Amino acid sequence: MDKKAKKRVEVLRKKVNQLQLQLAGAKQQPDDPEEPARIQAEIDSAHEEMKKLKEG
Repeated sequence: MDKKAKKRVEVLRKKVNQLQLQLAGAKQQPDDPEEPARIQAEIDSAHEEMKKLKEG
């Protein structure tokens, strides 16, 4: 991985950590029933992007 890809992976890791906290809060306080699914989709897409960066 080049320097730019490593930096992007680090940014994605931080984003995933923050989204996991938001997901836990959204599950505890179900104001919007669609919010946990949206947050989970963002987490999944961030994981996919990290996987692609690490592979190529």
